[in-house]
Amino acid sequence: MTRRRPPARRRPRRTSKRQQQRDVQLITFAMVAAAVIGLVVMVVNWLLAHWWVLVVVLVLAVPAGAGWFYNRQQRARWEAVRAQGLRYGLSQLDALHHTRFEDAVRDLMRRDGCQDAQRTGGRGDLGADVKATDPFGRRWVIQCKHRRNGARGSAVGTPDLQVLNGTARQVHGADVAVIVTNGRVTAPAVAFAKQQRLHVVDRQTLAVWASGSRPLWELLRAVPPPRRSTPLS
Repeated sequence: MTRRRPPARRRPRRTSKRQQQRDVQLITFAMVAAAVIGLVVMVVNWLLAHWWVLVVVLVLAVPAGAGWFYNRQQRARWEAVRAQGLRYGLSQLDALHHTRFEDAVRDLMRRDGCQDAQRTGGRGDLGADVKATDPFGRRWVIQCKHRRNGARGSAVGTPDLQVLNGTARQVHGADVAVIVTNGRVTAPAVAFAKQQRLHVVDRQTLAVWASGSRPLWELLRAVPPPRRSTPLS
């Protein structure tokens, strides 16, 4: 008779390193979760036993929150009053740093009712130093050219307007593309602006805009029609 060989024992499979890492992570997560839950339970039990602490915190938090809200409201009112009465003289604008000049243009747009006006100038701004939406829904893209010497500084030329023309509508979605300067603008640049439906705010126009209460769109010619009806239209 032939003897039957005993069945070969299967070798236990070795767990992979990935599986071991997953097991360790799972155990660690479970331990952390248990610790967090235990801590939360301890805190809740302590607060239930010392309920007066919650009352004290609530009593202190209510006046603090009310004070913060009041200060924020007062600051918003002050900003509104400041924007309504904002005025600049040319000498003030000439003395500004070019970044502060951009801030001044932004503030003047806010004074005119463009609540979302923001300064975007800096490296990589692609010709847009200030962006704003006027009360009529038109999107404004403004490039600022500050001259430290004012009218005696270098004139804004056609290349500056070419940059604005290449990016204002295509990149920034402008309805109104404007270049603002406290200096001079060359005659070829003015002609190029008319051809390309760009708007130029030179030193004279800037003086009227900055020192008066008329919004910029009332000082420029051939501004696109409103996008939406408002009480002002």
